[in-house]
Amino acid sequence: MQVPLEDQAIRQATQKLSEILAEPVGTSSADYEVSREAGLAPMDAVVTVGPHSFALEWKRSGSLGQVALAVETLRQVTDDSACSWIPVVAVPYMGQAGRSYCEQLGMSWLDLSGNAKISAPSLFVHVMGRANRFRRPGRPESAFGPKGSRIARWLLMHPGQTFRQRALASATGLNEGYTSRVIRKLTESGLVFRDRDGLRVDHADRLLDAWHEAYSFDKHTVLSGHIASVSGDDLARDAAQIFDRQNIRYALTGLAAAWSYTHFASFRLLTVYLPEFPSPEVRIALGFRSESRGANTWLVVPKDEGVFHGARLVDGICCVHPVQAYLDLKGHPERALEAGDELRSRRLSMVSDDQQANDSSRVQ
Repeated sequence: MQVPLEDQAIRQATQKLSEILAEPVGTSSADYEVSREAGLAPMDAVVTVGPHSFALEWKRSGSLGQVALAVETLRQVTDDSACSWIPVVAVPYMGQAGRSYCEQLGMSWLDLSGNAKISAPSLFVHVMGRANRFRRPGRPESAFGPKGSRIARWLLMHPGQTFRQRALASATGLNEGYTSRVIRKLTESGLVFRDRDGLRVDHADRLLDAWHEAYSFDKHTVLSGHIASVSGDDLARDAAQIFDRQNIRYALTGLAAAWSYTHFASFRLLTVYLPEFPSPEVRIALGFRSESRGANTWLVVPKDEGVFHGARLVDGICCVHPVQAYLDLKGHPERALEAGDELRSRRLSMVSDDQQANDSSRVQ
């Protein structure tokens, strides 16, 4: 189903509110007009359903960046207004990242697919499980495909910097036309912003969350096997030494890389990116036996070589950049969730909006 235009979407969102609350829609035509009261930032509509008035902000996408922009508008309006409006983000379909973001900030939301979570004094509604009615046929467009994600990776590797589009294309090894298409998707999603100085990321955490939601480790080709070793740390060091002696390009990721960066949560599973699967001679040197049950080693040929961008030596072992390690932990067992949280807090901590404001206030 095609995403409706704004006026139609507001009407559909209002009807969804009426259905969910089992209350009639107010009859005044002003309910569908954009609110432009003096001193307030414009929102998309103020609608009345039963005894409740809702401030609606509509976005054509439920991507994290667009949801965050809607939340910013609604918080400004409702914080400044003396009206008892209930702020609600409305989208065609709300994904997991958008739902989590609204949950963290206590923001109500609904989608035209029939899902909603609305919380206000004397009102609580939670409807989940409705399928996305606006899923496009075929392969969905994304800025986080195997090759296109080189752009997000580069921007996250250089937080706070501004880049010209041509410089991004050169740094990531992508042609300018492809880079332009990826950048357009990122800007449309509200994850990257463009001004006269170039392209920048104002909310790196938001970009990382959006990529994490779209990321799938299963896109890579994995050879599972077993190498006899006392511990995961010993396994990683022994394998790294063999790859170095054989002059084979490699980079640890997942649990092994997280351990190298933080020394948090010891691990059993070693995951290694390689340009190609090692020869039989190298497998013998590793002591690698191909098997899925009881595997403690994943040899991985990536879908795109961009996973190697930003790799560096950590205590003499080559590891992917912390951004890539964090993403890959999404597809790992053991204590991957805890390891990811630790890696993010210690090596990928992004300055919060409040901290940025505090820092700016100290600069004279």
